[in-house]
Amino acid sequence: MTADRRMSPEISPDAVARPSGGYGGGPTTTPAVPVGNGAAALAARDAMMGSPDFRSSLRILLVDDDRTLREGCASVLQIDGYNVTTTGRGDEALELLKRRKFDIILVDLYMTPVTGMDILRGALESHRETIVIVMTGNPSVSTSIEALRAGAWDYLPKPFSAQHMQILLGRASHAVMVARETREFRVSLAEQHGNSDRITLLGVSPAFRQAVELARKVASTDASVMISGESGTGKELIAQFIHRHSRRASRKLVPINCAALPEPLLESEMFGHRKGAFTGADRDKPGLLETANGGTLFLDELTEMSHPLQAKLLRVLQDGVVRRVGSEQQDAVVDVRFISATNREPQDAVNAGVLREDLFYRLRVVPIKLPPLRKRLEDIPLLANHFLAHYWERHRPAGDAAPKLTDSCIEFLRSRPWRGNVRELQNVIEHVAVIAEPGQSIRPEDIPVYEDAVAHPPADTVSAAIMTDAYHSAKDKLVAHFEKEYLQRLVVRAGGNMSRAARLANIDRTTLYRLMEKHGFRRDELSGTLE
Repeated sequence: MTADRRMSPEISPDAVARPSGGYGGGPTTTPAVPVGNGAAALAARDAMMGSPDFRSSLRILLVDDDRTLREGCASVLQIDGYNVTTTGRGDEALELLKRRKFDIILVDLYMTPVTGMDILRGALESHRETIVIVMTGNPSVSTSIEALRAGAWDYLPKPFSAQHMQILLGRASHAVMVARETREFRVSLAEQHGNSDRITLLGVSPAFRQAVELARKVASTDASVMISGESGTGKELIAQFIHRHSRRASRKLVPINCAALPEPLLESEMFGHRKGAFTGADRDKPGLLETANGGTLFLDELTEMSHPLQAKLLRVLQDGVVRRVGSEQQDAVVDVRFISATNREPQDAVNAGVLREDLFYRLRVVPIKLPPLRKRLEDIPLLANHFLAHYWERHRPAGDAAPKLTDSCIEFLRSRPWRGNVRELQNVIEHVAVIAEPGQSIRPEDIPVYEDAVAHPPADTVSAAIMTDAYHSAKDKLVAHFEKEYLQRLVVRAGGNMSRAARLANIDRTTLYRLMEKHGFRRDELSGTLE
């Protein structure tokens, strides 16, 4: 018997009525859901589990080589009305998966010779939408994360109470129900509108396409996703894409900006509150976690959330139970998929103590990093033309000939630093669409320029110079870098016209030519394509 077997709890049919806690006399490795006054938690669990007819329609496969555990769990689930098949052998489980489709699979992670990971992979290869819950008496971060990244829906640490298992199965059952609704929703939507519900993510650069492909792969699972990237890179659009292509697409995507609200208001918005919980709370109000039940909660700027709220959110991630502000009981059991986003480097936030490490690992099952626009130069023509067409159609009368971006204008756009990333480009092009004449050829001088964005070198260049040289040497390098960058962009903006470039820079032509000579530029080089 392995160490995992020695930790296995003993679950019997009467365990449903027992209070929380481990079975077999030992403490639980993960606390089971507390009963509170009992009625509210059980009622919420029963509502999550759905009707008896629905539960009986679910096919559940329970795989564990511990006979006592296997039979105890099966008895509890059968009393709840589930259609349960059991086996103690991994090879037999793989054969069953070839012959039948199971909605939910409960599988022990540490079996031999066929492991729980083997069964997890086999199940998802046969039916991608199958929900797999791994049971483990060794719930280390590395093994749990490995299972979740391989496609596991959740994990159940041993020993566990019957109630903990029931609530987790209730959430999984709800996810199956939502997935069925989503399939019907997509069929109906396709019949009515074709593919109009699709979100298009524009870009051909390798780094961006890699992020999109990862989003596409993870969308069909319920794994938590953490999206990082600078402000304006499109983190919320990726979250929408994942939700729209998930089994939860027929339910809500609920966004919440953790940086936009003070802590008390953010707690009330997320978790809801009871009447009288604070001044002005004149009625019970459900929070966004309850609103997102069955769907997806998008936590934008996660690292701005306070530590107490992070701890409270972690409890929801672990057991799905929501307690409203001012409540002394469990008010709801929710089934929510979490997508979070931050413009900071997540690991740096953990190292700095800003983000709890345990929450980080639960939310960052699949990390997606979006590149800044300055590293997607090949995408700028595609994005700029798309935005121009979109805003021209929005702001102008039908039939007016759309303006066009000239080659020199495209090169000017490619030369800018775009600190605001795609969002900044979008706003600039909307400005152009609003003021342009029908059929106009848009030139560099028609693009609104913010001189502070043009005049300063990228932050990474500044940092490198400061960190590697003494003060005066670093200063000389930065000045030279500024002059070179400024000349390149100035002449492109002027379309290669030196007189106009001198006027734009508010210097005489002699000074301009002297600066060009200093940095070894010729006029034909500056008016050509810049990389």
